[in-house]
Amino acid sequence: MSAPSSKPLAGVKAVEFCQVAAGPFCGMLLADYGADVVKVEPPEGDAMRQWPPVSNGYSENFASINRGKRSVALDLKDPASRDFARALVLEADVLIENNRPGVMGRLGLGWDWFAARKPSLVYCSISAFGQVGPRSAEGGFDLTIQAASGVMSVTGEPDGAPVKCGVPLSDFASGLYAAFTIAAKIAQVRAGGPGGTIDVPMFATTLAIAALQTSEYFGTGKNPRKLGSAHPRNAPYQAYRAADGFFAIAAGNQKLWQSVCAVIEAPELANDERFTNPTLRAKNQAALKEILEAKFAASPSATWLAKFREAGVPGAPINGYAEALADPQAGFLGLVQPATLPGGRETRTVGCPVRLDGEAVAVSNRYPALGEDTAELRNRMEGKS
Repeated sequence: MSAPSSKPLAGVKAVEFCQVAAGPFCGMLLADYGADVVKVEPPEGDAMRQWPPVSNGYSENFASINRGKRSVALDLKDPASRDFARALVLEADVLIENNRPGVMGRLGLGWDWFAARKPSLVYCSISAFGQVGPRSAEGGFDLTIQAASGVMSVTGEPDGAPVKCGVPLSDFASGLYAAFTIAAKIAQVRAGGPGGTIDVPMFATTLAIAALQTSEYFGTGKNPRKLGSAHPRNAPYQAYRAADGFFAIAAGNQKLWQSVCAVIEAPELANDERFTNPTLRAKNQAALKEILEAKFAASPSATWLAKFREAGVPGAPINGYAEALADPQAGFLGLVQPATLPGGRETRTVGCPVRLDGEAVAVSNRYPALGEDTAELRNRMEGKS
């Protein structure tokens, strides 16, 4: 695994004024790649510290997106604490915050205060709708952003009630965009360029990752619709019921479609006028599903998946997370890493999913207790003054 000193963000210092998911996830990504991240929390701590499962008083949810950081607990409305926070930022390269627009300015920690004093600072703000605009003052959480950005309109079964994606994709998409943009801006600063502000609206990033859905709307003038697990432009490409439950296959091109026909021993389907190309199969996928599931009912899903694997057709069981984490590929990639929480609880976490130069990225086994680094950092700052 890569050593901390060899990581691409080694030497970068970041101060994080964030709670819950989007901002903390961004900060953790920077820490995974070698940045020294100080998390500034209110005296009561990040609200996510209370989210279950809680083991020996420490939230495993909180640990999952805050590894590798140091924690400082401050009441930022107190002038002395505000000055300490300013000092932390002035010796850092990056500030990350995910408060409502205007909050950091009212606390005396806005970009306007830092711009002249630290022009190389990369100041990243994550918010529901952005720092400016008609909805900028509004707050938001993953659920409301999924609703506002269109995600819930294409998620779920065609005649079902609105449902959100089971993974908080708006939170994590915005965290990813923020981390990527911070890294790009750091590269610019290291090349002699200026620092500056980064504005990451969750609403916008969630629309941006819906490129296929927005392009469908632009091209047709019609809203994309809910299709359950099916695909709007291809088939067979969804979950199907076998004798013992569901499995998924994705025959994403003509050759794979012909392989499906061979596996189910129905070569005549390849020449059926309803199914001769991806567009027609997608148009007629309800009829196709009925035909396929009549075939699949003869055997359990594992049998069909083995046959499709041999034929080169991508397929998968409908895993729970227990099964996904136990997949041999997850083991090979070293995704599941040991974690020791404050208080001694031994647990596990999912590490960095990316490999650099063929090696897994080593992640920190440090999970900060609330405010545990406050005294040390304050003493160091006072020693410099």
